[in-house]
Amino acid sequence: MVVVGSGFGGAVAACRLAAAGRSVLVLERGRRWEPEDYPRRPGDAWLFDPRAPHRRNGWLELRFLDQMVVAQGAGVGGGSLIYANVCIDARPEAFDSGWPSAITAREMAPYYRDVAEMLTPMEIPAGQHTARLELMRRAADAIGEPERFQKVPLAIRFDPGFTHAPAETPEYERSVAAPNAQGREQGTCVHCGSCDVGCPTRAKNTLDLNYLAAAEDSGAVIAPLSLARYLSREDGGWRVHFDHLDGGRRRPDSVTARRVILAAGSLGSTELLLRSRDEHQTLGDLPRALGRGWSSNGDFLTPAGYGRMSVAPTSGPTITSAIDFLDGSRGGRYFVEDGGIPNLLRNCFEQRLRDGVGSPLRRRMWLRLSRAGAFDSVMPWFGQSVDAADGSVYLGRGRVRPWRRVVKLDWNPHRSETVIGAMAEMHGLLTEATGGKPNPLLTWKRFRALVTPHPLGGCNMAASPAAGVVDHACRVFGQDGLYVMDGAVIPRAIGRNPSKTIAAVAERAVALLLAED
Repeated sequence: MVVVGSGFGGAVAACRLAAAGRSVLVLERGRRWEPEDYPRRPGDAWLFDPRAPHRRNGWLELRFLDQMVVAQGAGVGGGSLIYANVCIDARPEAFDSGWPSAITAREMAPYYRDVAEMLTPMEIPAGQHTARLELMRRAADAIGEPERFQKVPLAIRFDPGFTHAPAETPEYERSVAAPNAQGREQGTCVHCGSCDVGCPTRAKNTLDLNYLAAAEDSGAVIAPLSLARYLSREDGGWRVHFDHLDGGRRRPDSVTARRVILAAGSLGSTELLLRSRDEHQTLGDLPRALGRGWSSNGDFLTPAGYGRMSVAPTSGPTITSAIDFLDGSRGGRYFVEDGGIPNLLRNCFEQRLRDGVGSPLRRRMWLRLSRAGAFDSVMPWFGQSVDAADGSVYLGRGRVRPWRRVVKLDWNPHRSETVIGAMAEMHGLLTEATGGKPNPLLTWKRFRALVTPHPLGGCNMAASPAAGVVDHACRVFGQDGLYVMDGAVIPRAIGRNPSKTIAAVAERAVALLLAED
Protein backbone atom coordinates (compact mmCIF):
# COMPACT_ATOMS: atom_id res chain seq x y z
CA MET A 1 0.00 0.00 0.00
CA VAL A 2 1.13 3.55 -0.68
CA VAL A 3 0.34 6.33 1.79
CA VAL A 4 0.83 9.88 0.52
CA GLY A 5 1.63 12.16 3.46
CA SER A 6 2.66 11.56 7.07
CA GLY A 7 0.42 13.86 9.11
CA PHE A 8 -2.43 12.95 11.43
CA GLY A 9 -4.15 10.76 8.83
CA GLY A 10 -1.14 9.26 7.06
CA ALA A 11 0.75 8.42 10.25
CA VAL A 12 -2.26 6.56 11.67
CA ALA A 13 -2.77 4.65 8.42
CA ALA A 14 0.90 3.68 8.12
CA CYS A 15 1.08 2.55 11.74
CA ARG A 16 -2.03 0.37 11.75
CA LEU A 17 -1.48 -1.14 8.30
CA ALA A 18 2.15 -2.02 9.00
CA ALA A 19 1.21 -3.53 12.36
CA ALA A 20 -1.30 -5.73 10.52
CA GLY A 21 1.48 -7.05 8.28
CA ARG A 22 0.77 -4.96 5.18
CA SER A 23 3.61 -3.67 3.03
CA VAL A 24 3.53 0.13 3.40
CA LEU A 25 5.41 2.90 1.60
CA VAL A 26 4.91 6.47 2.85
CA LEU A 27 5.69 9.27 0.38
CA GLU A 28 6.41 12.48 2.28
CA ARG A 29 7.23 15.72 0.42
CA GLY A 30 9.27 17.21 3.29
CA ARG A 31 12.46 16.32 5.10
CA ARG A 32 13.04 14.14 8.12
CA TRP A 33 13.81 16.68 10.83
CA GLU A 34 16.05 16.21 13.86
CA PRO A 35 16.48 18.82 16.65
CA GLU A 36 19.90 19.80 15.34
CA ASP A 37 18.31 20.57 11.94
CA TYR A 38 15.45 22.79 13.11
CA PRO A 39 15.52 26.24 11.48
CA ARG A 40 16.81 28.87 13.87
CA ARG A 41 18.94 31.41 11.99
CA PRO A 42 17.68 33.83 9.32
CA GLY A 43 19.25 31.85 6.49
CA ASP A 44 17.96 28.44 7.60
CA ALA A 45 15.39 26.32 5.77
CA TRP A 46 12.25 28.00 7.09
CA LEU A 47 9.92 27.76 4.11
CA PHE A 48 8.68 25.08 1.74
CA ASP A 49 8.08 26.56 -1.72
CA PRO A 50 5.62 24.50 -3.84
CA ARG A 51 6.92 26.28 -6.97
CA ALA A 52 10.51 25.09 -6.38
CA PRO A 53 10.32 22.32 -3.75
CA HIS A 54 13.60 20.78 -4.89
CA ARG A 55 15.46 23.97 -3.91
CA ARG A 56 13.37 25.22 -0.98
CA ASN A 57 11.95 22.40 1.13
CA GLY A 58 11.92 23.93 4.60
CA TRP A 59 9.84 23.57 7.73
CA LEU A 60 6.67 25.47 6.85
CA GLU A 61 4.59 26.17 3.76
CA LEU A 62 2.51 29.34 3.56
CA ARG A 63 -0.05 28.99 0.78
CA PHE A 64 -1.51 32.36 -0.27
CA LEU A 65 -5.05 31.94 -1.59
CA ASP A 66 -8.03 34.21 -2.11
CA GLN A 67 -8.28 36.23 1.14
CA MET A 68 -6.76 33.27 2.98
CA VAL A 69 -3.27 32.20 4.01
CA VAL A 70 -2.92 28.51 4.91
CA ALA A 71 0.01 27.41 7.12
CA GLN A 72 1.10 23.79 6.61
CA GLY A 73 3.91 21.70 8.05
CA ALA A 74 6.42 20.09 5.67
CA GLY A 75 8.33 17.07 6.91
CA VAL A 76 8.03 13.59 8.35
CA GLY A 77 5.21 14.11 10.84
CA GLY A 78 3.25 16.57 8.70
CA GLY A 79 1.10 19.03 10.61
CA SER A 80 2.28 17.71 13.97
CA LEU A 81 5.56 19.55 13.37
CA ILE A 82 3.89 22.98 13.53
CA TYR A 83 0.71 22.44 15.54
CA ALA A 84 0.19 23.79 19.05
CA ASN A 85 -0.07 20.35 20.71
CA VAL A 86 -3.80 20.61 21.50
CA CYS A 87 -5.19 17.05 21.45
CA ILE A 88 -8.91 17.45 22.13
CA ASP A 89 -12.12 15.67 21.10
CA ALA A 90 -14.74 17.51 19.08
CA ARG A 91 -17.83 18.26 21.13
CA PRO A 92 -20.53 15.56 20.66
CA GLU A 93 -22.90 17.96 18.89
CA ALA A 94 -20.26 18.51 16.19
CA PHE A 95 -21.42 15.18 14.73
CA ASP A 96 -25.13 16.00 14.80
CA SER A 97 -25.18 17.35 11.25
CA GLY A 98 -23.05 17.40 8.11
CA TRP A 99 -21.67 13.88 8.53
CA PRO A 100 -22.84 10.52 7.10
CA SER A 101 -25.25 8.83 9.51
CA ALA A 102 -22.64 6.19 10.41
CA ILE A 103 -20.45 8.86 12.03
CA THR A 104 -21.75 9.77 15.49
CA ALA A 105 -20.16 10.87 18.74
CA ARG A 106 -20.74 7.39 20.17
CA GLU A 107 -19.22 5.72 17.10
CA MET A 108 -16.12 7.92 17.30
CA ALA A 109 -15.49 7.54 21.06
CA PRO A 110 -13.29 4.39 20.93
CA TYR A 111 -11.17 5.85 18.12
CA TYR A 112 -10.57 9.03 20.12
CA ARG A 113 -9.35 6.74 22.91
CA ASP A 114 -6.97 4.99 20.48
CA VAL A 115 -5.45 8.34 19.53
CA ALA A 116 -5.10 9.37 23.17
CA GLU A 117 -3.31 6.12 23.93
CA MET A 118 -0.69 6.92 21.27
CA LEU A 119 -0.30 10.67 21.82
CA THR A 120 -0.73 10.58 25.65
CA PRO A 121 -2.14 14.10 26.09
CA MET A 122 -2.15 15.74 29.52
CA GLU A 123 -3.00 19.15 30.94
CA ILE A 124 -0.24 21.49 31.97
CA PRO A 125 0.63 20.72 35.63
CA ALA A 126 -0.47 23.13 38.34
CA GLY A 127 3.07 24.27 39.12
CA GLN A 128 3.69 25.28 35.51
CA HIS A 129 0.76 27.56 34.73
CA THR A 130 1.73 30.33 32.35
CA ALA A 131 0.85 34.01 32.71
CA ARG A 132 -1.45 33.58 29.70
CA LEU A 133 -3.35 30.77 31.38
CA GLU A 134 -3.96 32.84 34.50
CA LEU A 135 -5.02 35.79 32.33
CA MET A 136 -7.56 33.52 30.60
CA ARG A 137 -8.91 32.39 33.95
CA ARG A 138 -9.25 35.97 35.18
CA ALA A 139 -10.93 36.96 31.93
CA ALA A 140 -13.58 34.24 32.26
CA ASP A 141 -14.24 35.35 35.85
CA ALA A 142 -14.40 39.02 34.84
CA ILE A 143 -17.21 38.47 32.31
CA GLY A 144 -19.16 36.24 34.70
CA GLU A 145 -18.42 32.95 32.90
CA PRO A 146 -15.90 31.12 35.11
CA GLU A 147 -17.39 27.70 34.33
CA ARG A 148 -16.43 28.07 30.66
CA PHE A 149 -12.71 28.17 31.43
CA GLN A 150 -10.74 24.95 31.01
CA LYS A 151 -7.20 23.73 30.60
CA VAL A 152 -6.80 21.88 27.31
CA PRO A 153 -5.12 18.48 26.87
CA LEU A 154 -1.69 18.80 25.28
CA ALA A 155 0.43 16.17 23.51
CA ILE A 156 3.47 17.18 25.56
CA ARG A 157 5.61 15.33 28.07
CA PHE A 158 5.69 17.31 31.32
CA ASP A 159 7.76 16.72 34.42
CA PRO A 160 5.28 17.33 37.30
CA GLY A 161 8.18 18.38 39.54
CA PHE A 162 9.34 21.11 37.18
CA THR A 163 8.60 24.71 38.18
CA HIS A 164 9.07 27.67 35.89
CA ALA A 165 9.31 31.43 36.22
CA PRO A 166 8.33 33.12 32.91
CA ALA A 167 11.19 35.64 32.98
CA GLU A 168 13.89 32.99 33.03
CA THR A 169 15.87 31.89 29.98
CA PRO A 170 14.88 28.28 29.19
CA GLU A 171 16.93 25.81 31.21
CA TYR A 172 17.28 23.00 28.71
CA GLU A 173 19.46 21.00 31.08
CA ARG A 174 16.42 20.51 33.37
CA SER A 175 14.62 18.46 30.73
CA VAL A 176 14.29 14.83 31.86
CA ALA A 177 14.99 12.39 29.03
CA ALA A 178 13.50 8.89 28.86
CA PRO A 179 12.30 6.44 26.16
CA ASN A 180 8.64 6.68 25.17
CA ALA A 181 6.36 3.69 24.54
CA GLN A 182 7.84 3.28 21.06
CA GLY A 183 11.40 3.36 22.40
CA ARG A 184 12.21 6.86 21.14
CA GLU A 185 14.08 9.18 23.49
CA GLN A 186 12.07 12.23 24.56
CA GLY A 187 12.64 14.96 27.11
CA THR A 188 10.21 17.00 29.17
CA CYS A 189 8.96 20.53 28.62
CA VAL A 190 11.10 23.43 29.87
CA HIS A 191 8.75 26.18 28.59
CA CYS A 192 11.07 27.37 25.84
CA GLY A 193 8.09 28.46 23.70
CA SER A 194 9.34 26.79 20.51
CA CYS A 195 6.45 24.32 20.02
CA ASP A 196 5.62 25.54 16.51
CA VAL A 197 9.20 25.72 15.23
CA GLY A 198 10.59 22.47 16.66
CA CYS A 199 10.87 21.46 20.31
CA PRO A 200 14.61 21.23 21.14
CA THR A 201 14.01 18.79 24.04
CA ARG A 202 11.57 16.59 22.07
CA ALA A 203 8.94 17.05 24.75
CA LYS A 204 6.35 17.55 22.02
CA ASN A 205 4.75 14.28 20.94
CA THR A 206 5.13 14.77 17.20
CA LEU A 207 4.01 11.88 15.00
CA ASP A 208 7.54 10.84 14.03
CA LEU A 209 8.07 9.82 17.66
CA ASN A 210 4.99 7.58 18.05
CA TYR A 211 2.71 6.55 15.18
CA LEU A 212 5.42 6.77 12.50
CA ALA A 213 8.04 5.24 14.80
CA ALA A 214 5.75 2.27 15.38
CA ALA A 215 5.06 2.03 11.63
CA GLU A 216 8.78 1.84 10.83
CA ASP A 217 9.32 -0.71 13.59
CA SER A 218 6.66 -2.85 11.88
CA GLY A 219 8.39 -2.59 8.51
CA ALA A 220 6.87 0.50 6.88
CA VAL A 221 9.21 2.50 4.65
CA ILE A 222 9.09 6.29 4.82
CA ALA A 223 10.49 8.16 1.83
CA PRO A 224 11.14 11.84 2.63
CA LEU A 225 11.47 14.46 -0.11
CA SER A 226 9.04 12.54 -2.32
CA LEU A 227 6.41 14.89 -3.74
CA ALA A 228 3.31 13.17 -5.19
CA ARG A 229 1.94 14.93 -8.30
CA TYR A 230 -1.00 12.90 -9.62
CA LEU A 231 -2.55 9.41 -9.85
CA SER A 232 -3.49 7.09 -12.67
CA ARG A 233 -5.03 3.62 -12.85
CA GLU A 234 -2.76 0.64 -13.37
CA ASP A 235 -3.89 -3.02 -13.90
CA GLY A 236 -6.68 -2.97 -11.35
CA GLY A 237 -4.67 -0.82 -8.96
CA TRP A 238 -3.02 2.59 -8.89
CA ARG A 239 0.12 4.35 -10.01
CA VAL A 240 1.33 7.29 -7.96
CA HIS A 241 3.46 9.70 -9.98
CA PHE A 242 5.90 11.61 -7.78
CA ASP A 243 9.17 13.56 -7.85
CA HIS A 244 12.30 12.90 -5.81
CA LEU A 245 13.41 16.27 -4.40
CA ASP A 246 16.81 15.33 -2.98
CA GLY A 247 20.04 16.71 -4.40
CA GLY A 248 18.48 19.99 -5.48
CA ARG A 249 16.76 18.41 -8.50
CA ARG A 250 13.30 17.08 -9.36
CA ARG A 251 13.55 13.51 -10.61
CA PRO A 252 10.26 11.98 -11.79
CA ASP A 253 9.37 8.50 -10.60
CA SER A 254 6.28 6.40 -9.94
CA VAL A 255 5.14 3.48 -7.82
CA THR A 256 2.18 1.11 -8.12
CA ALA A 257 -0.08 -0.33 -5.44
CA ARG A 258 -3.41 -2.09 -5.16
CA ARG A 259 -4.51 0.49 -2.61
CA VAL A 260 -3.51 4.13 -2.19
CA ILE A 261 -4.30 6.35 0.79
CA LEU A 262 -4.09 10.09 0.25
CA ALA A 263 -3.17 11.89 3.45
CA ALA A 264 -1.42 15.01 2.17
CA GLY A 265 -3.68 17.41 4.07
CA SER A 266 -6.78 19.34 3.11
CA LEU A 267 -5.10 21.25 0.29
CA GLY A 268 -2.58 18.55 -0.65
CA SER A 269 -5.00 15.66 -1.15
CA THR A 270 -7.55 17.87 -2.87
CA GLU A 271 -4.87 19.22 -5.21
CA LEU A 272 -3.66 15.70 -6.08
CA LEU A 273 -7.15 14.66 -7.14
CA LEU A 274 -7.80 17.92 -8.97
CA ARG A 275 -4.57 17.57 -10.96
CA SER A 276 -5.43 13.94 -11.74
CA ARG A 277 -8.85 14.96 -13.04
CA ASP A 278 -8.38 18.41 -14.57
CA GLU A 279 -4.70 18.69 -15.54
CA HIS A 280 -3.43 15.19 -16.37
CA GLN A 281 -6.95 13.88 -17.09
CA THR A 282 -6.17 10.44 -15.73
CA LEU A 283 -9.19 10.31 -13.39
CA GLY A 284 -12.01 12.00 -15.25
CA ASP A 285 -14.78 10.29 -13.26
CA LEU A 286 -14.02 11.69 -9.80
CA PRO A 287 -17.03 13.09 -7.90
CA ARG A 288 -18.13 16.55 -8.98
CA ALA A 289 -18.10 17.66 -5.33
CA LEU A 290 -14.28 17.56 -5.33
CA GLY A 291 -12.91 20.81 -3.90
CA ARG A 292 -16.17 21.97 -2.33
CA GLY A 293 -17.03 22.43 1.33
CA TRP A 294 -13.63 23.84 2.31
CA SER A 295 -13.29 25.46 5.74
CA SER A 296 -10.66 27.41 7.66
CA ASN A 297 -12.20 26.01 10.86
CA GLY A 298 -12.98 29.63 11.71
CA ASP A 299 -9.47 30.42 13.01
CA PHE A 300 -9.08 33.96 14.28
CA LEU A 301 -6.43 35.99 16.17
CA THR A 302 -6.60 39.30 18.05
CA PRO A 303 -3.36 40.65 19.57
CA ALA A 304 -3.85 42.75 22.70
CA GLY A 305 -1.47 45.00 24.60
CA TYR A 306 -1.21 45.06 28.42
CA GLY A 307 1.17 47.96 29.03
CA ARG A 308 3.67 47.06 31.70
CA MET A 309 1.98 43.82 32.70
CA SER A 310 3.93 40.69 31.74
CA VAL A 311 1.98 38.21 29.62
CA ALA A 312 5.09 36.32 28.42
CA PRO A 313 3.64 34.88 25.19
CA THR A 314 7.04 33.46 24.20
CA SER A 315 7.20 31.33 27.34
CA GLY A 316 5.52 27.97 27.81
CA PRO A 317 3.40 25.79 25.49
CA THR A 318 1.83 27.68 22.59
CA ILE A 319 -1.71 27.03 23.86
CA THR A 320 -2.63 25.96 27.39
CA SER A 321 -6.30 26.84 28.02
CA ALA A 322 -9.63 27.83 26.53
CA ILE A 323 -12.95 29.53 27.21
CA ASP A 324 -15.70 27.49 25.53
CA PHE A 325 -18.57 29.32 23.79
CA LEU A 326 -19.47 26.48 21.42
CA ASP A 327 -23.01 26.36 22.83
CA GLY A 328 -23.78 29.45 20.74
CA SER A 329 -25.02 31.56 23.64
CA ARG A 330 -22.63 34.46 22.94
CA GLY A 331 -23.48 35.34 19.35
CA GLY A 332 -21.99 32.27 17.66
CA ARG A 333 -20.22 28.98 18.30
CA TYR A 334 -16.52 29.50 18.99
CA PHE A 335 -13.67 28.38 21.25
CA VAL A 336 -11.31 31.07 22.59
CA GLU A 337 -7.73 30.03 23.37
CA ASP A 338 -4.57 31.71 24.59
CA GLY A 339 -1.95 32.00 21.89
CA GLY A 340 1.82 31.86 22.14
CA ILE A 341 4.58 33.26 19.95
CA PRO A 342 7.86 31.43 19.28
CA ASN A 343 10.72 33.70 20.27
CA LEU A 344 12.54 33.53 16.94
CA LEU A 345 14.95 36.29 17.92
CA ARG A 346 15.98 34.47 21.08
CA ASN A 347 16.28 31.18 19.20
CA CYS A 348 18.57 32.83 16.69
CA PHE A 349 20.84 34.31 19.37
CA GLU A 350 20.89 31.08 21.39
CA GLN A 351 21.94 29.15 18.30
CA ARG A 352 24.77 31.60 17.69
CA LEU A 353 25.89 31.19 21.31
CA ARG A 354 25.83 27.39 20.98
CA ASP A 355 27.85 27.65 17.76
CA GLY A 356 30.54 29.53 19.69
CA VAL A 357 30.88 32.31 17.12
CA GLY A 358 31.49 36.02 17.77
CA SER A 359 33.71 38.02 20.08
CA PRO A 360 33.16 37.94 23.88
CA LEU A 361 31.55 41.40 23.68
CA ARG A 362 29.18 40.33 20.92
CA ARG A 363 28.30 37.11 22.73
CA ARG A 364 27.39 39.07 25.88
CA MET A 365 25.20 41.33 23.73
CA TRP A 366 23.46 38.30 22.14
CA LEU A 367 22.85 36.80 25.59
CA ARG A 368 21.29 40.06 26.77
CA LEU A 369 19.10 40.29 23.68
CA SER A 370 18.03 36.66 23.93
CA ARG A 371 16.59 37.44 27.37
CA ALA A 372 14.84 40.63 26.26
CA GLY A 373 11.03 40.35 26.17
CA ALA A 374 10.17 42.12 22.92
CA PHE A 375 6.57 40.82 23.10
CA ASP A 376 6.34 40.49 26.86
CA SER A 377 3.13 42.50 27.27
CA VAL A 378 1.27 41.10 24.22
CA MET A 379 -1.57 38.61 24.59
CA PRO A 380 -2.45 36.82 21.33
CA TRP A 381 -6.14 35.93 21.83
CA PHE A 382 -6.74 32.99 19.50
CA GLY A 383 -9.57 30.59 18.73
CA GLN A 384 -11.65 28.55 16.30
CA SER A 385 -15.29 28.81 15.30
CA VAL A 386 -17.96 26.95 13.39
CA ASP A 387 -17.78 28.85 10.11
CA ALA A 388 -19.87 28.34 6.96
CA ALA A 389 -17.48 25.71 5.48
CA ASP A 390 -18.45 26.81 1.98
CA GLY A 391 -15.12 27.47 0.25
CA SER A 392 -14.30 25.86 -3.07
CA VAL A 393 -10.78 24.78 -4.06
CA TYR A 394 -10.00 24.54 -7.79
CA LEU A 395 -7.18 24.77 -10.34
CA GLY A 396 -6.85 28.10 -12.10
CA ARG A 397 -4.37 30.02 -14.19
CA GLY A 398 -1.34 31.50 -12.45
CA ARG A 399 -0.94 35.28 -12.46
CA VAL A 400 2.78 35.36 -13.21
CA ARG A 401 2.82 32.25 -15.40
CA PRO A 402 -0.69 31.97 -16.84
CA TRP A 403 0.13 28.68 -18.59
CA ARG A 404 0.56 26.98 -15.21
CA ARG A 405 -2.40 25.56 -13.28
CA VAL A 406 -2.26 26.61 -9.63
CA VAL A 407 -4.48 25.95 -6.63
CA LYS A 408 -7.03 28.67 -6.02
CA LEU A 409 -9.78 29.22 -3.47
CA ASP A 410 -13.23 30.69 -4.00
CA TRP A 411 -14.20 31.79 -0.50
CA ASN A 412 -16.81 34.35 0.49
CA PRO A 413 -15.89 35.77 3.92
CA HIS A 414 -19.30 37.35 4.37
CA ARG A 415 -21.00 33.99 4.94
CA SER A 416 -18.74 33.38 7.95
CA GLU A 417 -18.64 37.00 9.08
CA THR A 418 -21.24 36.70 11.84
CA VAL A 419 -19.47 34.01 13.87
CA ILE A 420 -15.98 35.41 13.28
CA GLY A 421 -17.23 38.86 14.22
CA ALA A 422 -18.74 37.44 17.42
CA MET A 423 -15.40 35.87 18.37
CA ALA A 424 -13.58 39.12 17.57
CA GLU A 425 -15.98 40.99 19.85
CA MET A 426 -15.41 38.43 22.61
CA HIS A 427 -11.64 38.84 22.24
CA GLY A 428 -12.16 42.58 22.76
CA LEU A 429 -14.46 42.03 25.75
CA LEU A 430 -12.02 39.64 27.43
CA THR A 431 -9.15 42.05 26.81
CA GLU A 432 -10.91 45.10 28.24
CA ALA A 433 -12.23 43.10 31.20
CA THR A 434 -8.63 42.36 32.19
CA GLY A 435 -7.16 45.82 31.62
CA GLY A 436 -5.74 45.38 28.13
CA LYS A 437 -6.21 47.10 24.80
CA PRO A 438 -7.20 45.03 21.75
CA ASN A 439 -5.39 45.65 18.46
CA PRO A 440 -7.55 44.02 15.78
CA LEU A 441 -5.64 42.84 12.75
CA LEU A 442 -6.13 45.08 9.73
CA THR A 443 -6.05 42.02 7.47
CA TRP A 444 -9.54 41.14 8.71
CA LYS A 445 -10.81 44.60 9.55
CA ARG A 446 -10.12 46.06 6.09
CA PHE A 447 -9.69 43.14 3.73
CA ARG A 448 -11.64 40.30 5.38
CA ALA A 449 -8.56 38.08 5.02
CA LEU A 450 -7.64 35.28 7.44
CA VAL A 451 -4.76 32.96 8.31
CA THR A 452 -5.45 29.33 9.22
CA PRO A 453 -3.28 26.41 10.35
CA HIS A 454 -6.42 24.19 10.41
CA PRO A 455 -7.72 23.80 6.83
CA LEU A 456 -10.55 21.27 6.50
CA GLY A 457 -12.58 19.84 3.63
CA GLY A 458 -12.17 19.62 -0.12
CA CYS A 459 -12.70 15.83 -0.24
CA ASN A 460 -15.70 15.90 2.05
CA MET A 461 -17.18 12.82 3.66
CA ALA A 462 -20.80 12.31 2.64
CA ALA A 463 -23.56 9.74 2.19
CA SER A 464 -23.41 9.85 -1.61
CA PRO A 465 -21.18 11.12 -4.45
CA ALA A 466 -23.72 13.85 -5.13
CA ALA A 467 -22.79 15.47 -1.83
CA GLY A 468 -19.14 14.56 -1.26
CA VAL A 469 -16.00 12.74 -2.36
CA VAL A 470 -15.56 9.90 0.17
CA ASP A 471 -17.96 7.71 2.12
CA HIS A 472 -18.01 7.17 5.89
CA ALA A 473 -15.02 4.80 5.59
CA CYS A 474 -12.94 7.37 3.64
CA ARG A 475 -13.29 5.42 0.35
CA VAL A 476 -13.38 7.66 -2.72
CA PHE A 477 -16.71 7.14 -4.46
CA GLY A 478 -16.39 5.07 -7.62
CA GLN A 479 -12.63 4.48 -7.20
CA ASP A 480 -11.95 1.01 -5.81
CA GLY A 481 -8.83 0.96 -3.63
CA LEU A 482 -8.46 4.75 -3.35
CA TYR A 483 -8.90 6.46 0.02
CA VAL A 484 -8.50 9.91 1.56
CA MET A 485 -7.66 10.01 5.28
CA ASP A 486 -6.83 13.50 6.50
CA GLY A 487 -8.39 16.90 7.15
CA ALA A 488 -9.74 16.98 3.59
CA VAL A 489 -12.54 14.56 4.52
CA ILE A 490 -13.84 16.54 7.53
CA PRO A 491 -17.14 17.88 6.14
CA ARG A 492 -17.68 20.83 8.46
CA ALA A 493 -15.89 23.14 10.87
CA ILE A 494 -15.71 21.61 14.33
CA GLY A 495 -14.75 24.78 16.21
CA ARG A 496 -11.89 23.12 18.10
CA ASN A 497 -8.35 22.15 17.18
CA PRO A 498 -9.02 19.32 14.68
CA SER A 499 -5.90 17.11 14.86
CA LYS A 500 -7.37 14.51 17.22
CA THR A 501 -10.57 14.29 15.18
CA ILE A 502 -8.60 13.80 11.95
CA ALA A 503 -6.56 11.03 13.58
CA ALA A 504 -9.69 9.37 15.06
CA VAL A 505 -11.44 9.38 11.67
CA ALA A 506 -8.33 7.74 10.18
CA GLU A 507 -8.24 5.16 13.00
CA ARG A 508 -11.81 4.17 12.18
CA ALA A 509 -11.22 4.09 8.41
CA VAL A 510 -8.15 1.86 8.71
CA ALA A 511 -9.99 -0.48 11.07
CA LEU A 512 -12.77 -0.85 8.46
CA LEU A 513 -10.22 -1.34 5.67
CA LEU A 514 -8.53 -4.16 7.59
CA ALA A 515 -11.91 -5.69 8.44
CA GLU A 516 -12.75 -5.76 4.71
CA ASP A 517 -9.55 -7.67 4.01
